[in-house]
Amino acid sequence: MRPPGPDLNAFAALRAFRRDPLSLLERLAPFGDLVRIRVPRSDAYLLNDPDLVQGALVSDHRAFHKGPTIQAAKMLLGSSLLTSEEEVHHRRRRLIQPMFHHQRIASYGDAMVRHAERAEARWSDGATVDIQAEMSALTLSVVGETLFGTDVDEARSATVRRAMTDTLGMFDRVYSPLFRLLVRLPSPTMRHYHRLEADLNLVIAEMIAERRAAGITGNDLLSLLLRAREDGAGMDDEQVRDEALTLFLAGHETTAIALTWTWWLLSRNPHAEHRMHEELDAVVGGRAPMVADVPNLPYTQAVVSESLRLRPPVWAMGRTAVAEHRANGHTIAPGSIVVIAPWLLHHDERWWPEPLTFRPERWLGDEQERRPRYAFLPFGGGPRVCIGEPFARLEAAMIVASIGRRWRFEAVTDEDPELQAVITLRPRGSLPMVTRRR
Repeated sequence: MRPPGPDLNAFAALRAFRRDPLSLLERLAPFGDLVRIRVPRSDAYLLNDPDLVQGALVSDHRAFHKGPTIQAAKMLLGSSLLTSEEEVHHRRRRLIQPMFHHQRIASYGDAMVRHAERAEARWSDGATVDIQAEMSALTLSVVGETLFGTDVDEARSATVRRAMTDTLGMFDRVYSPLFRLLVRLPSPTMRHYHRLEADLNLVIAEMIAERRAAGITGNDLLSLLLRAREDGAGMDDEQVRDEALTLFLAGHETTAIALTWTWWLLSRNPHAEHRMHEELDAVVGGRAPMVADVPNLPYTQAVVSESLRLRPPVWAMGRTAVAEHRANGHTIAPGSIVVIAPWLLHHDERWWPEPLTFRPERWLGDEQERRPRYAFLPFGGGPRVCIGEPFARLEAAMIVASIGRRWRFEAVTDEDPELQAVITLRPRGSLPMVTRRR
């Protein structure tokens, strides 16, 4: 007996997903914790229960490889930590893991605050800014210094942000049955994509050249990758480029989106904003925040966690079964697609009372101890959990503390921003907000 699912043929399901994937997920959720849906050439299964998620991501993770979206990302990112599998993935993760040791991450705190202060210096009281563009430029500059030992100037930042926005806007084509053909055609879309790809490659090539010219004896990630090549660890120039580009893009995009949604959610929830300001005033006061302050900022950290819950930057994750997997008494056959949707899990009233309410307090008591581990997974889980989670957590806390002690933001409209669910969950277009000096 097959799991339940909607009465949609494969192409209707695909059209629905490309048109509005969040609405389709919400349409599937009432069918149960394991939902089957037909897509071209295979079955797809939605896992909408923390135990089923744990089974796929942890207990039986070897039965899965990354899904179609990440496989398509190889077109841009090559074979990197994000897109590789099995032994290649293990080898790359062992190489890069030291960069994300907790002591190393703590040493990045001053740089995070310094770049936040540099961003603030551009603002004036009462001005309207695109908060998404501001947070993207800020997190790019942080990643540039802390992981790559280089300055991401305004020109590079604009190039990367434009390329990211345009490239992500094309990713709905990944789900077309004709995708493999479309990427080979000299269409205007693909010509534009190749120009964006060339722009990103140039930025990374310049950063690699600068790092080589300055010497590769530093402790930054780029020096580590280049030394691995020099030491015969099997990374040629193309592999260094793949890893550098992946970590450069992934290392800023999700944090930038998380910060964007945090400021917007605070603007819509003045009680939470006021409580966070009280905590920052008491702990940080008029000085710059330090890493040592973070344990004393539980509410500020709760604000970030609640933002990640309500607006998870990674709203869905796909896996392709490479072996049989059992879930809820059913067999998921090799070749099937499994979808895990933080968007649904994070809004499920079984785990989150008042799921649509922004309530940071839910992270401060014993309520979080009663929740299943995989009811909240903004960074994934299991052996493929995001390697940069501790970095992103610290960066978000330090930036919110640094900016929040002196600034607040007001939404320019009462309407909710339109959501663009591509690889990350972005506001569609810009997100203008008014800067207010506290």
